[in-house]
Amino acid sequence: MCGIIGYIGVKKATPILIDGLLKLEYRGYDSSGISTIEKDCISIMKDTGRVKNLYNLDGINNLNGNIGIAHTRWATHGKPSKENSHPHLDNNNNFSVVHNGIIENYTELRDFLIRNGYTFYSQTDTEVIPNLIDYYYKKETIDDKYRILRALQKTCNDLKGSFAIQVISKFMPDNLIVIRKDSPIVIGKGDNENYVSSDIPAIVSYTKEFYFLNNYELALLSRDNIEFYDINLNSIVKQVNVVDLDADSADKNGFSHYMLKEIFEQPSAIRKTIGSRLSANDSCNFEELNFTKEFLSSINKIYIVACGTAMHAGLTGKVAIEQLCNIPVTVDIASEFRYRNPIIDKNTLCIYISQSGETADTIAALKLSKSKGATTLAISNVIESSITREADYSIYTHAGAEIAVASTKAYTSQVILLNILALYFAEILESISSLETMKLKEEILALPQKVEETLQCTNLVEKYSKEICHEKDIFFLGRGIDYTTALEGSLKLKEISYIHSDAYAAGELKHGPIALIEDNVTVVGIITDESLVEKTISNIQEVVTRGAKTCIITNQSLNNIDFNQVISVPKTCTLLSPIVSIIPLQLLAYYISNEKGLDVDKPRNLAKSVTVE
Repeated sequence: MCGIIGYIGVKKATPILIDGLLKLEYRGYDSSGISTIEKDCISIMKDTGRVKNLYNLDGINNLNGNIGIAHTRWATHGKPSKENSHPHLDNNNNFSVVHNGIIENYTELRDFLIRNGYTFYSQTDTEVIPNLIDYYYKKETIDDKYRILRALQKTCNDLKGSFAIQVISKFMPDNLIVIRKDSPIVIGKGDNENYVSSDIPAIVSYTKEFYFLNNYELALLSRDNIEFYDINLNSIVKQVNVVDLDADSADKNGFSHYMLKEIFEQPSAIRKTIGSRLSANDSCNFEELNFTKEFLSSINKIYIVACGTAMHAGLTGKVAIEQLCNIPVTVDIASEFRYRNPIIDKNTLCIYISQSGETADTIAALKLSKSKGATTLAISNVIESSITREADYSIYTHAGAEIAVASTKAYTSQVILLNILALYFAEILESISSLETMKLKEEILALPQKVEETLQCTNLVEKYSKEICHEKDIFFLGRGIDYTTALEGSLKLKEISYIHSDAYAAGELKHGPIALIEDNVTVVGIITDESLVEKTISNIQEVVTRGAKTCIITNQSLNNIDFNQVISVPKTCTLLSPIVSIIPLQLLAYYISNEKGLDVDKPRNLAKSVTVE
């Protein structure tokens, strides 16, 4: 979940490294540090807190090296502190390392190194890496350009867990070394300079040409060349990929926060997702899947597996696939799915959703499904991410880079893509009529405009947020597909406002949760499913009579029922309603957090990409 950046070239490395870290802070912001090679010696500067703190370190402006690595940390092993910050050195100051991931056997390796005379100065798992490299480097008898590579090879063979590692050394002052296993890394190719990063957006302003490493592949970078090797140090050839990503996606473009910018980008993001898959008169376009009627008819069940917001998108996909295709769907949390021996066989389709494509639990669950013979399909927003390379099939949301930790446009793009995928299955299976197909396509194509209309509620939501921003508890209620929106709205509020919130299926209130309702507790209700309007209103009346304050998100006529606040959204079909009904809740979470003076884009204890268990 940490962010790493590297540079080798003819420019001063420090400004490029810090700029990259600032763009990677959504991956971690407990501490940060940089390491450069200065006149054949390794220099390290690091501090706790946000990346901007690096600017205040004594001597930071005196670093002139044009080779360097840097890191912004989300603490796992060891509390946030200067000692636990990356980069880490070996005892002899020969090797500097930054690392993203978790070394599961670090205690065993640490004990081994202590027995061999090494001392440790941090609580981190990472500190074993430079010391292991140093240990194996001293054991090498042949002194050539591959000596460090062989030491790194042996080190990585000892490591259990996940890692993306960058190494610089005073023994190779004109090189930077990278290796990965189960943690993301990209290499950007420039003109007399090369870059390394956890994510493309951090370096896309410098280059459009990228290399992607597979597990246990190693790269040796110089200013004007990149050599690639497998774990046995056999030379391999990698194809360069041209990635057309707008560098402005990493800028706020006048918005006060990335989250607000990304909420307002949803009409455009949804339009791109739809445009990549659907036109008014054609069938859904999923040529890369090439699923046949025979194949889909053989599927006896579908699992949708994901974490957090992506799992909530999966819940909307369950409703769409079951309703349109009559195939049973189970939605599961990835971290639970992989440990409960799920019933999977060759007639199971497993769909995995991950915004970043690097979610560790989701990738591990995917690998489990493949081992049991299931067909696997990944949905991600990041091209060439780990999950898309592991899956049998992959499709992309095309939502654009999402920087805020709390997901907004990635969620709505996932929901619309799952609906189009369900429609694609239904067309192949001929499970719904051509009239139903046509109507659903019309509704899908109208969504970007309806999302733009929904965003007109912004001022109303901002005003309402001031009334409830000091609440201690807020409850979200919905029935049917509105319950999935309640879950996501509650998560958004928890993530960035730190207000305790819970979401319940409204019909479950009287089975326990209503005991929590008392005078002036705020309850948010979602009412968009016209078949459940009367039932949901009846449930919400139960909390009104017990003194609750109510805010209702709806596209239905409520016949002048006296709720405290009603926020209207445009009508659309029930399957697509989560896309419009979630937007006022995204705005509500944003404005409450902003009103409380919190860090909207970087909420405490959270990181954007969860690359460890």
